[in-house]
Amino acid sequence: MRKNMWPAFALALVLASPVSMPAPANAVSVNIHVGTSLNSGRAISCRQGQQLIQNRGFRNVRRIDCRGRIFIYHGRRGNRHFEIALSASTGRVVDVRRLRR
Repeated sequence: MRKNMWPAFALALVLASPVSMPAPANAVSVNIHVGTSLNSGRAISCRQGQQLIQNRGFRNVRRIDCRGRIFIYHGRRGNRHFEIALSASTGRVVDVRRLRR
């Protein structure tokens, strides 16, 4: 039984050791980060959220609820009315729902 243990141990040692390979000359470095650079990491104000939504193509944007983690706005795009939910911490649109009128 001891004879069969050495090859398995050697194989495990080879697989566990890091393999250093030179990076190709045309390697691409990707920097991935979570969050947003908007407002230097601070939460946005209700007015800033309204401006962000207007910059996304909505018009006649009205503030409905700016309490809590999600801000709610109503706005128009084309001939349709929408309710837009915006994250107060990141400034990203969380949800868009069409309103029936």
